[in-house]
Amino acid sequence: MSHPRKPKTVITAGEHASIYCRISHTQDDDQTGVDRQERICREIAERLQLRVDPEHVYIDNNRSAWKRNRKRPGWDRMLISMAEGETRHVIVYHPDRLMRQPKDLEELLSIADERRIMLHGEANRRNLSDPDDRFILRIEVAHACRSSDDSSRRLKDMWIDHASEGKPHFGNRPYGYTKNGREINEDEAKIVREVYLRYLDGESPSAIAKDLYARKIPTSKGKKWQAENVRHLLSSRYVAAIRSHHGEEVAVGTWPAIIDRGQWNEVQERRTHRAARISKNRKNSDRYYLLRGVATCACGARMAGSNSARYAYYRCTRAKIHGEGKCDRSISAGPLESFMRDVAIAALSELDTSGCTVATSRSDADIRADELDQRKLKELNQMWLDDDAFTATEYKDMRAEIMKRIKERQLQAVQRPIKLLDGIAGPAAEENWKALERANDHHRMNAIYQFLFSAVIIHPPNRKGGPVFDTDRVETRPNPLG
Repeated sequence: MSHPRKPKTVITAGEHASIYCRISHTQDDDQTGVDRQERICREIAERLQLRVDPEHVYIDNNRSAWKRNRKRPGWDRMLISMAEGETRHVIVYHPDRLMRQPKDLEELLSIADERRIMLHGEANRRNLSDPDDRFILRIEVAHACRSSDDSSRRLKDMWIDHASEGKPHFGNRPYGYTKNGREINEDEAKIVREVYLRYLDGESPSAIAKDLYARKIPTSKGKKWQAENVRHLLSSRYVAAIRSHHGEEVAVGTWPAIIDRGQWNEVQERRTHRAARISKNRKNSDRYYLLRGVATCACGARMAGSNSARYAYYRCTRAKIHGEGKCDRSISAGPLESFMRDVAIAALSELDTSGCTVATSRSDADIRADELDQRKLKELNQMWLDDDAFTATEYKDMRAEIMKRIKERQLQAVQRPIKLLDGIAGPAAEENWKALERANDHHRMNAIYQFLFSAVIIHPPNRKGGPVFDTDRVETRPNPLG
């Protein structure tokens, strides 16, 4: 008995297609660069007479498809695009660039059930609606997943062996050492010893960083010293030649130590004692800052809650940095929160949420900026196709810069559930707010502030006097409701 012949898949010239490119930071068998992958995929699209718009090119550079908790923004955007019917063809250099986990394939197949998705590669194509092709893909992905599991296991075993043998392992060059981390850089080592001694003599990381900044001494990355750099150096096991693995000491390092073990231990004990004392002081003056995530300095940075022995206040988060960009602006927390309470209640009293489900905070300026950057992406892709003098590196760098801007704006587009205001908004808003205060429901009050306002801008004071409150200093920026 002969089997019925499968219907031939028809591809209509000019149909929209998506291109997906990915390269992992791990040692996959195939590390073909994303620029070459895209070029190959475009050749496939041209051969099949498929149309690829710039917004349908998805690139996940330095992203693993094997790690289960690894974010892949390009993959996620492509799935949304296909689910909405924008494209039904996916062009990829090889299926393992697309997925190395069975769950990813099943997610793609669930979309294919409704959208008749076709998967095209350098050597073949797969009709994701065809049972035979789905079966083959499941085998290929399972094999790729097993291969990645084996590679990961071997890599983990290797790092455990290296740690046990005391071999060095680091990301950025450790301060005080040469590039390979095996020899001491004497000029930097003097600074390391100085930092440790000054800390043991009672100086704070902030004071030490301020002095190093003033002396124009660079960090290992060539940047200026901040308090966080000093704290990182004080906690570094590397300067004491201590080999650790996953935060645990496993061996004595095979590289020379700058700080002897006794002094290093003394510094860690001092830091533990200092941290406990700070924690105790904070517990004694614990309060919830209701405008966290909303209070914003006029310089553009967020303001964080802080306190002294006398009062609580909001302070610019750039207060602790040194040099250019430092901003020490602050405002008294109590009067500001009292003022914003009245503003919020007035807004809630007039708010009608009937029929609304979700409001999205997204400014007209961001929308226009996205449209402009999308046009730039189209122009850049056209230049890449037309101009032979345009190198792959130049193209990749410029494209990455545009995509970075778009991503940053997208992260600022916050969806705010209207359900948050159930039982709050309306004529009885003031009484409802008082009920929240009696219940100490600080988290909901803060969420309501973030729903109502994109920012509460704090301007400089009209006169000197520290964190003095003045209504003229406060500018509210309401979120649009819609």
